[in-house]
Amino acid sequence: MIGLTVAIITFNFIAFFTNKRLTKNQIVHIWTITISLQLLFDLYIDNKYHGYWYFSTDIDEWWKELPTLILLIPPVNMMFLNWYPFEKDLSKRILYIFCWLIAIFLYELLALLPEPWGYFNYGWWGVKHTILADPLLLLFILYYYKWIRKIETISAGK
Repeated sequence: MIGLTVAIITFNFIAFFTNKRLTKNQIVHIWTITISLQLLFDLYIDNKYHGYWYFSTDIDEWWKELPTLILLIPPVNMMFLNWYPFEKDLSKRILYIFCWLIAIFLYELLALLPEPWGYFNYGWWGVKHTILADPLLLLFILYYYKWIRKIETISAGK
């Protein structure tokens, strides 16, 4: 729980105090889609199929997962989008995503440490699944953000 608490405080502090790009509306959208997708994904992979879990596999201890589901990943997505090099060439954007994938992978390894530092556990889910899933998730959040910006632009023109 110590590692999770430190990560939540650090990620949220960095996300909100370094934000120069994201509007309040965009932040709400990012948090909402992130929490929704994580809850949906974890419902199946964590609770139903036991691919991975946070803290315990006991379904009656679901409340322990709430900080992980609500406060951990949304600020990471904020940082990813806030610093994304939209105006740079394709090679720089690919390098940026690759660096984020390495950082996420290293953080996941830290989260796998035993408690009190770690809180994440693998069942059948493993590194190969993370390597396949994370690029798709980052691209999804990137295109979702672009879609929200497009909607805002259209709405502002009315």
